[in-house]
Amino acid sequence: MKIRIALALAALASTAAAQMPAASLAPLTDPFGPPERQWAKLADGKAWGTTAGIEVGPHGEIWAIDRCGDGSCDGSNMAAVHQIDPRTGRPIRSIGQGLFAMPHGLHVDKDGNVWVTDAGIAKHGGPKGQQVIKMSPDGKILMRLGEAGVSGGGPTHFHNPGDVVTAPNGDLFVADGHGTVEPDLPPDTITRIIKFTPDGKFIKAWGSLGSGKSQFRNPHALVFDSRGRLLVADRVNGRIQVFDQDGKWLTEYRGFNHPSGLFILPDDTLYATDYNSEGQKGTYIGSARTGKVRYFVPDAQAGEGVALGPDGVLYGATPTGVTRFLPKAH
Repeated sequence: MKIRIALALAALASTAAAQMPAASLAPLTDPFGPPERQWAKLADGKAWGTTAGIEVGPHGEIWAIDRCGDGSCDGSNMAAVHQIDPRTGRPIRSIGQGLFAMPHGLHVDKDGNVWVTDAGIAKHGGPKGQQVIKMSPDGKILMRLGEAGVSGGGPTHFHNPGDVVTAPNGDLFVADGHGTVEPDLPPDTITRIIKFTPDGKFIKAWGSLGSGKSQFRNPHALVFDSRGRLLVADRVNGRIQVFDQDGKWLTEYRGFNHPSGLFILPDDTLYATDYNSEGQKGTYIGSARTGKVRYFVPDAQAGEGVALGPDGVLYGATPTGVTRFLPKAH
């Protein structure tokens, strides 16, 4: 499994590099100190497996995905989602035991509920994967979207859902089509944004494979800004597309390189992590209002998730676990 993942990431990186010219990072300063790799540990002290999701809850709590101490959770009954103590890096609580094949996107809503997208299909342990699962903070399953272990399109199935986010009014938005990387994919390959009511009823979907407006090639992360606009990390196309909540295309930002993960503050400061662009991996920090990038945190081992804790500490969800960056002293 690890070999297959490494090959897939290498293919994605070379495709991304071929589609986007190198950006100049010289003017950008780095406001954080050096990376503290594998900062978080599991309850037994062992290192994490790969992770793609890290989020901050409504009370400043830090949640992160661990792929069951490995590259996936297929065949494992380990907990896959952990609330981390910011003082020690150890789990405060752990949930999601035996629920996932490839837990990928992570979102914590305004009520503290935990949402996870499962972008794989299990080969062991029964039908799992291709779902979006909502859990309470103590791990009770509150909602499932999609059919376990079945990939597809339409209003009731997912094709490798990459991320999920809730709008201010509770509507749900899912980025569907993780892995749409290769340049020779059929034009009808499923890659889209799907909107649901707060109780999971399908409203609409938009998007197709490509590089034009409202087209995607690996829609990978979602956030809402203070104006209620939906920002989509269109990873391989090297941009962030911006939509209203009805799917109307508004603008795009190219300055954040090839964004895999997004995190946003109430003042619309936007954090975007790029782990695909050789020589330019790291977290880009700028404005969701203007698209202007102000800072860059270089990290040769950057991952797919990023979050800023309430104490100003930057966290990255990477292929080797959770990385911590302390802010530089002023």
